Amino acid sequence: MTVPPRDSQYPRPEQPPVPPQATPAVPQSPPPAVPPAVPPAVPAAQVPAAQVPVAQVPAAGVPVATPPPRPRIAVDAGRYWAGAAATAVVAALVGVVGVVVFERIFDIELVNKDPFGTGSSMGAYVVGAVATTVVAALLLQVLVLSTPEPSTFFGWIMGLGILVVALLPLTWTDDTTSALCSGLVNLLIGIAVWSLLTGVLARTSQRTIPIV
Repeated sequence: MTVPPRDSQYPRPEQPPVPPQATPAVPQSPPPAVPPAVPPAVPAAQVPAAQVPVAQVPAAGVPVATPPPRPRIAVDAGRYWAGAAATAVVAALVGVVGVVVFERIFDIELVNKDPFGTGSSMGAYVVGAVATTVVAALLLQVLVLSTPEPSTFFGWIMGLGILVVALLPLTWTDDTTSALCSGLVNLLIGIAVWSLLTGVLARTSQRTIPIV
């Protein structure tokens, strides 16, 4: 007796077909970014002249421009001191006229200091006027040699000095009339010295440009 196979007696149920599994999509990475092409560096010697500032590229063999020298004042010393001597004579005569007018005509005693010991008002004014002229001439010459605008500085110094000597007699006496007359004489002498020396400097000086 033949026994049929077991499988033939009990047939296997049909299994549904297994659907094929879908392969998962693999995300694709974007292609790497390509950096922009950088032009090669150009040496400074090969840069066109139009692209380089002119101030940074001095021309070879061309000297650098320098500012011109400032003019200076040259004084003819001989003529200058001759003019200063004439100024001293005029200033002394102004003092003489002041003494004659106020003391001899109007009988007003002038107040003055006599540091040189002349013993008279006329002598004190004459010597004082000459000394004032010499000091002012020396001062003006020093200013010409050392300052850029000598006439301006000399004018300020003389103006303030004249104001002082014109007001100074008011501190020497209580007689107002005598003090004012003395101050007027001092004022006239100072103005004569100032104006004459300024004119002498203008006629005996010239502006020169030093040779470098």
